[in-house]
Amino acid sequence: MHTSMIDSLKKRVVCELKSKGLTLFTAESCTGGLICKLITDVSGASSVLMGGVVSYVNEIKMNILEVPKEIIDTYTEVSAECAEKMAEGARKISGADFGVSTTGYASGGEDVPENMTGVVFISISDCNGNEVERCKFEGNRDEVREQAAGKAMELLLTRLGKVKDEGK
Repeated sequence: MHTSMIDSLKKRVVCELKSKGLTLFTAESCTGGLICKLITDVSGASSVLMGGVVSYVNEIKMNILEVPKEIIDTYTEVSAECAEKMAEGARKISGADFGVSTTGYASGGEDVPENMTGVVFISISDCNGNEVERCKFEGNRDEVREQAAGKAMELLLTRLGKVKDEGK
């Protein structure tokens, strides 16, 4: 994803959240806080971004974000089910209107299942429910993380576009 596209996305996210009076909290694993970092690059982000948790290990997913151990044991920490619970947990612990989560394999390694390098699950949670998208990104570790953060912001913008139709 090009830098100009990322710059546009993060500004649009802040603008949309501000215009609707809504707040955001992130729960990031593979993106390591990149979504929060990008949003805080935008002046005025403090009025919409409540914060985030980098839940790189399962203990944080379970103990802070309240992802049930059974979810991780059954589906693994890199799954749609885990991403959904992470986004829900982000909303619950912060009181934010939106929770956004990412969990995936930004690069290969001995503990990464075959054909899973670049797979990231992104979830958006709000008062109307949750959505999860499985994405497959190409590139090196930094490129996968940047693409995942960009896609998370795109999904959030799509969800924000529905707010005016459904109401908060």
